[in-house]
Amino acid sequence: MAGDSAGGNLAAVVAQRAREAGGPAVAAQVLLCPVTDCRPDTASYHDPANQLLLTRATMAWYWDHYAPDTAARRAPGASPLRAADLAGLPPAVVVTAEHDVLRDEGEAYADRLRAAGVPVELRRFEGQIHGFVTLLDLLPDASAEALGYVADRLGHLLDLPRSHP
Repeated sequence: MAGDSAGGNLAAVVAQRAREAGGPAVAAQVLLCPVTDCRPDTASYHDPANQLLLTRATMAWYWDHYAPDTAARRAPGASPLRAADLAGLPPAVVVTAEHDVLRDEGEAYADRLRAAGVPVELRRFEGQIHGFVTLLDLLPDASAEALGYVADRLGHLLDLPRSHP
C-alpha cells in the first residue's frame, strides 16, 4: 500500500481499516510526505522556510474541501495519527521532506507506529520540499535517491532477495 501526500493519508487509513476488518492482508505501507493529521499547528506548519510548494494556507483549503465538518477531520478515517491504537499494522517506510509543512505529522506517525511495535523505516530528506519524490523532471537526483531508499527499505522490511546490477 503506497501513497504520496493525500495518497499517503489514504494508504495509512486503508491499512488501518484492513487491520480492523481482518483483511485484506497488507504487506507494507509506503507513506511519502503523508497527511496524517488535520491539526495545522506543528512547528513545520509554522516555519516560514516550509511555505513553498505546499503551504499552511493551502492545506487549510484542502481540509475545507475534503472534510468541511471539522469533527469529521479529527476521526482516524481522515487523520490516521489520531487512531487510538496502531499496533498490528503492516511495516512502514515513511519519507518526509525537510521543507514541508507535513514533515512533523509524518514523523509523528512513524514514531507512533514504532511505539506500537510496528517496524518502521523513516527518513527525512534534507533540503527537500513537499512532493519532491514525484518531481522526477525537476529534482531528478533527490527523486531517484528517495525512490532508491524506498525500494531498498521496502525490500529489507519484506525480506526480499536483493538484485544486483
